[in-house]
Amino acid sequence: MKRVERIWRREGLNVPARQPKRARLWLNDGSCLRLRPEHPDHVWSYDFVEHSTHNGRKYRMLNVIDEFTRECLAIRVDRKLKALDVIDVLSDLFSLRGVPGHIRSDNGPEFIAKAVQDWIAAVGSVAAYIEPGSPWENGYCESFNAKLRDELLNGEVFYTLKEASVVIEQWRKDYGTIRPHSSLGYQPPAQEVVIWPTEPSGSAPLAHPGIVTRPTMH
Repeated sequence: MKRVERIWRREGLNVPARQPKRARLWLNDGSCLRLRPEHPDHVWSYDFVEHSTHNGRKYRMLNVIDEFTRECLAIRVDRKLKALDVIDVLSDLFSLRGVPGHIRSDNGPEFIAKAVQDWIAAVGSVAAYIEPGSPWENGYCESFNAKLRDELLNGEVFYTLKEASVVIEQWRKDYGTIRPHSSLGYQPPAQEVVIWPTEPSGSAPLAHPGIVTRPTMH
């Protein structure tokens, strides 16, 4: 490492500052503590992504995912998103899917706001904040954000906020119900389920089965 630093200095390059070493988190019984999803709705994570419409005006996306299934539960699109918007998105999701055990996020002001912390605690969930400056600790959401940019945002031009909202929601549904995921054995995280209704005795077979889809948050 020191040899590399000498070469950098000799070439006139800035030597990156050394990062302080960080110890792992340990419980009193000596076991290492790391919050990892163990089943659906165990750990959700959320984060913001920022982009611009064709006229240069910025808008934000609040992405919420289930870390165990990799399903994107919601993407809220608006010019501005604040702490109350975070509560609004979560309250809709909790009504549809129930309350997760933990909700992971970075230390952004919208997530650490007292109103958000108090609300999450009141509904029976636990807010899990990553270490400041450590986005890899929110790796599931960061990976999703990168896919959103690579597969959609970098290849689309949105002229209005409404257009962005519609196209992004269509992509979210495709990502969850159709797109194969290598980490899930090349299956989508929330594949549509085909249900064949029970036929009464002696009746003709039904031509069209019912397809059950995930509820959509409005």
